[in-house]
Amino acid sequence: MTQTIQKTLRDSAAMRWTALLLLALAMFCSYIFMDILSPIKDLMQETRGWDSTAFGTMQGAETFLNVFIFFLIFAGIILDKMGVRFTAILSGAVMLIGAVIKWYAVADAFKGSGLETWFTNNLNYIPGFDELGVSPFYKGMPASAKVAAVGFMIFGCGVEMAGITVSRGIVKWFKGREMALAMGSEMALARLGVATCMIFSPMFAKLGGSIDVSRSVAFGVVLLMIALIMFIVYFFMDKKLDSQTGEAEEKDDPFKVSDIGKILSSGGFWLVALLCVLYYSAIFPFQKYAVNMLQCNLTLTEPAADSFWASPTVTIVQYIIMLIVAAAGFASNFMKKNSAKYGLLAISILALIVYCYMGYMRQSAEAIFAVFPLLAVLITPILGNYVDHKGKAASMLVLGSLLLIACHLTFAFVLPMFKGNDLGGIIIAYLTILVLGSSFSLVPASLWPSVPKLVDQKIIGSAYALIFWIQNIGLWLFPLLIGKVLDNTNPGVTDPTKLDYTWPLIMLACLGIAALLLGLLLKVVDKKNGLGLEEPNIKPDEKPAEA
Repeated sequence: MTQTIQKTLRDSAAMRWTALLLLALAMFCSYIFMDILSPIKDLMQETRGWDSTAFGTMQGAETFLNVFIFFLIFAGIILDKMGVRFTAILSGAVMLIGAVIKWYAVADAFKGSGLETWFTNNLNYIPGFDELGVSPFYKGMPASAKVAAVGFMIFGCGVEMAGITVSRGIVKWFKGREMALAMGSEMALARLGVATCMIFSPMFAKLGGSIDVSRSVAFGVVLLMIALIMFIVYFFMDKKLDSQTGEAEEKDDPFKVSDIGKILSSGGFWLVALLCVLYYSAIFPFQKYAVNMLQCNLTLTEPAADSFWASPTVTIVQYIIMLIVAAAGFASNFMKKNSAKYGLLAISILALIVYCYMGYMRQSAEAIFAVFPLLAVLITPILGNYVDHKGKAASMLVLGSLLLIACHLTFAFVLPMFKGNDLGGIIIAYLTILVLGSSFSLVPASLWPSVPKLVDQKIIGSAYALIFWIQNIGLWLFPLLIGKVLDNTNPGVTDPTKLDYTWPLIMLACLGIAALLLGLLLKVVDKKNGLGLEEPNIKPDEKPAEA
């Protein structure tokens, strides 16, 4: 007698990768908004009076509520109790609300308003937080920066909630299958948002020959509306999956607060969490200053205003070429025929060379830094597939730390040596940015898929939330520290393109050194306690189910 095996949505490769695409597109939009002001730091100082301290304080505010009001912990509890669907839509709505507030803060309508007057006269001292030195505001901080910080705090709650929700969703759809490949692919696509932001934010701010930074933020708000739509579509897919499997996230084995103790008692969890905070603190805060750092260290000459290289058209063309680089490189990983695989790789490499040439001709720091995620898009699936089938996740984290240290020290000491050499400086910048981006791809491909090996299935959401909370401490602290270090090491410098970034970069390189030491320790602990971090996600006798 033959028994019929019922297929579910996640047994279909097409359907589970469609679910991944919806989640990844939502995160793509959120990544764009996360750094929407980063490539126009100089314009914020010129048009809104934000010095490096105000800029850094506002950027650090993104994680303030997550860290000090413990919102991320509550987000993890919400995720474990209410499930992926509810939390995804909630996170999308919260991101959108925060984004609208931030847009209003930098809009012309805010200037001269009663709200501007109120924020100028208030929130200059917050009892408790000021004494601890962790206040998100300070006396003399521009009112627009304060309101933008409030909006960014709310957005930060939503984006970090979305982050842990997406991670949990991928585990749900891909556990026992290509989980590292899925997580790496999601993050590769999401990080294209960084490149998109670097290219389009300055374009919208300077559109029509007049500078208006609110146009850039409005662009991000529209994208977050699209992100919310992606989460809504995912809601129905996930609900269909649960109806097929009989799962009910809201009722099965409900979360208990005591479960947090189980997570915190794991030595492997703490090493992974600390690695995460060190690694991400050396990358995300740097992204917020990277364009300005390049403006200060490269010899850039703006092309003639009436030339093709100064027109909005070149921005669109360059972005299309960037998408070709990413799409061809990413797709090459999934080709079974060598001719197709290497053909796509050749197209990707040629398109990357064209992109870099256009960035050089545009003499644009933001276009140069936009190559940051491109190599990551190419190699992240390779790394994810390797971890799925061969393992070595902890070893990859060690390699990523070494590359991180080398890149920040290159920015600190080698790049300034090429000041005055426009071609040489840009080549060094391109190579270093590409390597830094590739080192970043080691984290989603190796670190995030390791978490399910350290905690019980039912508390994965809370485990991710705790890691994100610890990570957010660094993401709050280091944008602020970079801003303060810049102002303190550049006294009297008023031109935002003449700053010396040596000490902030040394500080970030030190984070890489600490991450390297922890990575080596993690390898020792993994070997001693048998955590399985170096083992493959898919065992030799297992094969992913296909449609």
